[in-house]
Amino acid sequence: MEEKKNILTYEGLKRYEDELHDLKVVKRQEVAQKIKEAREQGDLSENAEYDAAKDEQRDIEARIEELEKILKNAEVVVEDEVDLDKINIGCKVRIFDMEYNEELEYKIVGSTEANSLKGKISNESPVGKALIGGKIGDIVSVETQVGLIQYKVLEIQRSSN
Repeated sequence: MEEKKNILTYEGLKRYEDELHDLKVVKRQEVAQKIKEAREQGDLSENAEYDAAKDEQRDIEARIEELEKILKNAEVVVEDEVDLDKINIGCKVRIFDMEYNEELEYKIVGSTEANSLKGKISNESPVGKALIGGKIGDIVSVETQVGLIQYKVLEIQRSSN
């Protein structure tokens, strides 16, 4: 089975590459030093520092593996080439929530970059799916647990703006 493509914006790609570099170059060295110091204390069977360092090492290696997998299957959206006639990954969209009478602004990103607290919603989320392909003036409906929510598309812009 072919692995799913991880759609990333350039900002997301850069953030993952930086994190991977930091883990490989800095964190690996730090944890290796902690393990070395803990070993020098003697008996490892009751050494909490050694156990904690080994746990940290395992977590770092797991995150490195996860990041390498994300980056190996990354497909970068060139945000400067995003078609602003309709909503797509890599654009910022301003919408009007017709039920709560409020404007919202989201950046549409791939699922690995999604972070609703930072206004980044996935193209695979219910709202993201409904918005993709929408044009200014369109009213899109999203089926949620609380019922049907409608949004009017007010503006589509490059997210780099």
